[in-house]
Amino acid sequence: MSEINIKHLAKMLNLAPSTVSRALNDSYEISQATKDRVQALAKSLHYQPNPFARSLRAQKSKTIAVIIPERINNYFSQVIEGIESITQEFGYHLLVYSTHENLDTEKKILSYLVNGRADAIVMSVSSQTREIDHLENVFQNKVPIIFFDRICREIPTTKFITNDYQSGYNATMHLIEKGCKKIFFLLLSRDISIGKERLRGYIDAVKDSGLAFSESWVVQCSQDEAGNLALIKRFLYGMDRPDGILASVEKLAISTYQAAKEMRLNMPKDFKMISFSNMKIAGLLNPPLSTISQPAFQVGAECAKLLMQKLTKPKQPPLEDRVIEIPSKMELRESSGD
Repeated sequence: MSEINIKHLAKMLNLAPSTVSRALNDSYEISQATKDRVQALAKSLHYQPNPFARSLRAQKSKTIAVIIPERINNYFSQVIEGIESITQEFGYHLLVYSTHENLDTEKKILSYLVNGRADAIVMSVSSQTREIDHLENVFQNKVPIIFFDRICREIPTTKFITNDYQSGYNATMHLIEKGCKKIFFLLLSRDISIGKERLRGYIDAVKDSGLAFSESWVVQCSQDEAGNLALIKRFLYGMDRPDGILASVEKLAISTYQAAKEMRLNMPKDFKMISFSNMKIAGLLNPPLSTISQPAFQVGAECAKLLMQKLTKPKQPPLEDRVIEIPSKMELRESSGD
């Protein structure tokens, strides 16, 4: 027999092809009895719909593009899991792209996607993203886009964030309450939204506590892991080292662990640390790492719910221009003295 298609199924069931198609797509317009008949026959004949052919007819790709700064990050992998938990129910597929923290790569990806390769975009911008012409181009081409974590406030769409300012403030206060008087803040980028807010919370906490803050306490790191390790080892060397560290991203916390091990420093005796991190093994590190964990899975699921409503229901309005904040959770462990 030739390959089974919707026309074959329709002829065997004495139904219109459009009825079979809607039944296979679980349309509310089709009775449950008809859906059951169609789906039972399709299953018995091992019929597999072609999502790409079907989407071409509907002028939809049935794909959501997810653009992240890096793949080796527990937060982003959990966001993707959250998105998939919703989109799979609707037959949508994910295309995951990594910018590798590079603005030119980000521009190329968006240029590729704006030509109809994806029905919508979920995105966290790179640490190099300062100009936003490429983001405005996506919006002007009416491709639905949602930002999360590292957001672009200028684009009038929905953005999901966590309480980065308050988390930075609370984490710093925790170190101060543990007796720290010289707290360094390890920063990846001053330009991205999360870096700005976490830094602002840290600075306010230090100043509110009356500590003798110095700009040198804010340590600008980079994407170069070897360079970060050397930088951290330099400021940990000697008796005037910081007695507390707040790492704004987990990769900088890992570099600090490595530096401490190579220098035979004891944490939390020689210095205490807390980090923004969604690392599932944080409690297994030596010592267990105190973390501020973002609600990554929930963020992904909420992004997907909004997009599925937008893409699967007729005559939906544009995505609302608003910022939705979902709080993070602080988990205190031995690295910060608990």
